[in-house]
Amino acid sequence: MDEEYDVIVLGTGLTECILSGIMSVNGKKVLHMDRNPYYGGESSSITPLEELYKRFSLPDSPPESMGRGRDWNVDLIPKFLMANGQLVKMLLYTEVTRYLDFKVVEGSFVYKGGKIYKVPSTETEALASNLMGMFEKRRFRKFLVFVANFDENDPKTFEGVDPKTTTMRDVYKKFDLGQDVIDFTGHALALYRTDDYLDVPCLDTINRIKLYSESLARYGKSPYLYPLYGLGELPQGFARLSAIYGGTYMLNKPVDEIVMEGGHVIGVKSEGEVARCKQLICDPSYIPDRVRKAGQVIRVICILSHPIKNTNDANSCQIIIPQNQVNRNSDIYVCMISYAHNVAAQGKYIAIVSTTVETSEPEAEIEPALELLEPIDQKFVAISDLYEPTDDGTESQVFASRSYDATTHFETTCNDIKDIYKRMTGSDFDFENMKRKQNDVFGEDEQ
Repeated sequence: MDEEYDVIVLGTGLTECILSGIMSVNGKKVLHMDRNPYYGGESSSITPLEELYKRFSLPDSPPESMGRGRDWNVDLIPKFLMANGQLVKMLLYTEVTRYLDFKVVEGSFVYKGGKIYKVPSTETEALASNLMGMFEKRRFRKFLVFVANFDENDPKTFEGVDPKTTTMRDVYKKFDLGQDVIDFTGHALALYRTDDYLDVPCLDTINRIKLYSESLARYGKSPYLYPLYGLGELPQGFARLSAIYGGTYMLNKPVDEIVMEGGHVIGVKSEGEVARCKQLICDPSYIPDRVRKAGQVIRVICILSHPIKNTNDANSCQIIIPQNQVNRNSDIYVCMISYAHNVAAQGKYIAIVSTTVETSEPEAEIEPALELLEPIDQKFVAISDLYEPTDDGTESQVFASRSYDATTHFETTCNDIKDIYKRMTGSDFDFENMKRKQNDVFGEDEQ
């Protein structure tokens, strides 16, 4: 271990594994360590089921009705991939897709007045939806056509909207859309967690709705994908990429000290040895003195023996409860997957509820979501602190990732990866940099 590296990475969460993969592909010498004996850190999938019971300190072991423990892979952090989003692009460019299999999530639903409805995202669905009255449907259809045709480089498509100054609130006014439609457009299509977006320029929102529609267009059922055997497969796929390009991996390796000199990092000390480095990437748990708390997320893992009501018996789906519907500032999300994804025993479903904590009684905050899931066989409640770095790392060359937020997709995580990349290299992130540079030496070439 007493060697000199370009980059040392601490923690094998998804953000860290993707950055380690990119750095290795770009020819950097990388050492990747984790104090845990398993991959994934906060973003791992727990197997067997007995391990999940232990992790949440439940006194009993799983009942026989739960089937075989090793048939379970339970994500600690629930997220889906947008089919046309940044993470899928990263997987394709690095060819990490060859280690993974994906399934399309069967439906996306939105909560209104205590019931759930399918999210209309194409003109045909919008016209058939029960979410809106007849005239509202026509106006919403006009709005969708406007968004689909919108091109920020072609003023002819603006229809009097200035993407840099017109707020989204004004765009909704222009199309005369009512509050319910605004709710599901902002929260179920643009996937915002709060209503802060209403008073900023509309370009980001328009692009988010475009991303949703384009992702949906790829597979038809919903815009989301999910990997077989759980999200824990993702960090491992990028770890393999890093290893193929010479990255060194050490699990179960305690980190005793991050060695600093003159205000910047020079190495990491572990079990009496020091590995030297020029730059360090890590998750917040390795540098508590360089991060600040930025809120909390509650996540409740629920094991069910039935699909969720009113979802057409889907074996996977997402439900968004817009904050306005339940008098909150931020949305509540439900991600549901099942035995169809090799993450649960036959006939079992896993629904994970998550939201940003707003009160001193987080469990009461998610009650509306839990009601949709009844009856629940077993729940596991986790309340996690969210951390963000206190400085940008340019001085110390220590780059901390942000904690995983309550959103149900990986777009914010990818933004963090691009941001760290830019701060580390001084240049904008470019997907082309992720392309594999050589044929793999492990006989994995396409025949």
